[in-house]
Amino acid sequence: MGEITLFHGTPDKVVVPTYGMGNDKHDYGKGFYLTENLELAKEWAVCIPNDNNGWVHTFKLDTTGLRILDFQEKSVLSWLAELMKHRNAADSKRYRMLAKKFIEKYGINTNGYDVIKGWRANASYFYIAKEFVRDNIDIAILEELLSLGGLGIQYCIKSELAYSKLHEEKNGMFSVNYDEFNPKYNQRDVTARRKMKELVDSDANKVTNVFSTLLER
Repeated sequence: MGEITLFHGTPDKVVVPTYGMGNDKHDYGKGFYLTENLELAKEWAVCIPNDNNGWVHTFKLDTTGLRILDFQEKSVLSWLAELMKHRNAADSKRYRMLAKKFIEKYGINTNGYDVIKGWRANASYFYIAKEFVRDNIDIAILEELLSLGGLGIQYCIKSELAYSKLHEEKNGMFSVNYDEFNPKYNQRDVTARRKMKELVDSDANKVTNVFSTLLER
């Protein structure tokens, strides 16, 4: 893969990626999150509804020698299990018990990886997740549902080695206009939810092979 260009959308003008920092409640836990998609980075920079302009920072990542876990190459169930380690899709006792079993069955040990690559769990993702753990979504339509969400692919820098190979471009920072890109972010979510709901309500959703039945195999 060699050297790749990645973008970090943020409200912050000054960003210093630091090993060991970050929020464990984010999709793949602690780490520094970026994307190859510049337009998505712009939207993510102003996704908080506060009228403030955001920033996109441009980085180069030398992937030589890095162990990269790409969830696009794994089962969608493994990706969901990874998110369940860090983010709650529901608040019930039933969910907590089933999520633990789901992680045990489908989860991947990510400890040996320098970088994790996979979809970003945006607002529309949580619509899917909540319906899935309520047994309202058949596994047969799950991947198609996620593709409708426009979730975007993100990279999470995890290891000290990966941080050492990540460098910000000197002139690669620019401002993002809130009034232009926050509506785009919101419209993407509205459109995704509408398409998702149509599929969930369609005859393609047999609702036979669902969250809880996956654990009975």
